[in-house]
Amino acid sequence: MTANRVTVVLAALALIAVAGWVMWPRHAHMTRTAGNPGTSAMVPPASVKGTRGEALFNQRCAACHGPNATGSAQGPPLVHRIYEPGHHSDLSFLLAVRRGVRAHHWRFGNMAPVPGLSEADVKEIVRYVRALQRAKGIF
Repeated sequence: MTANRVTVVLAALALIAVAGWVMWPRHAHMTRTAGNPGTSAMVPPASVKGTRGEALFNQRCAACHGPNATGSAQGPPLVHRIYEPGHHSDLSFLLAVRRGVRAHHWRFGNMAPVPGLSEADVKEIVRYVRALQRAKGIF
């Protein structure tokens, strides 16, 4: 092997090792299947308390995603760094509601589509969830 190839291979291996190290803490604890997945309950910030987003979340999402989006035995917490905007955009929430989601970060099973929510409704729910995430220091 030439010196150039060795350098490229070593750089690639180093990159893979660093990526694995960075991602491990984020995903190591996400295999829980029952109970609260590790996010403590919290009171919504005053800026979203009593909003349409909170009401919609409580009516349509809290049964699975728990009170204040802290998770339950049926679904993961949305107040978790895996759902920060850089990893799950606001559009991903809309698509999840419209199309459902195959299980990929957690072992709760697939999420079915949620009928009866408009795009405006989902935007309000996402606004509420993002405020909870900010209050928790996720982003």
